[in-house]
Amino acid sequence: MHTVSGGEVAGILVAVFWAILVSFLAVALVRLAQTLKATTKLVADVTDQAVPLLAEASTAVRSAQTQIDRVDAIATDVQEVTSNASALSTTVASTFGGPLVKVAAFGYGVRRALGGRKDDAPAKAPRRTVIVGRTVPASRRDKRKLRGKRD
Repeated sequence: MHTVSGGEVAGILVAVFWAILVSFLAVALVRLAQTLKATTKLVADVTDQAVPLLAEASTAVRSAQTQIDRVDAIATDVQEVTSNASALSTTVASTFGGPLVKVAAFGYGVRRALGGRKDDAPAKAPRRTVIVGRTVPASRRDKRKLRGKRD
């Protein structure tokens, strides 16, 4: 029978530890390979979905830019129309404004002259202002009573 020496036992223990270590490393490498395959598949799927989305986003941005260009053109046209309307308004006011005011004043003067008071029509009583909370002096109250009796 052969006796096992201490060096042989140490060699066997080192060999067993190396085998366990290599097994753990092999399992870790297999799992890492699976993770890399899954990641590669995920990246490929995301790329397949992202490319059409980016194309649609690009189309949407181009469409928005076209609409903005149209709105800008419309805003420029509206500004031009507003400017033209302002100029036209100023021209009409300066051309017709002065003469129309003169004609209106002349017409008012003619109406006043022709439609003046007639001799048999009584003059209108002046307007009176009523102030709440003030009493009328006695001399004025008496005149009011006399005026009411004349009518």
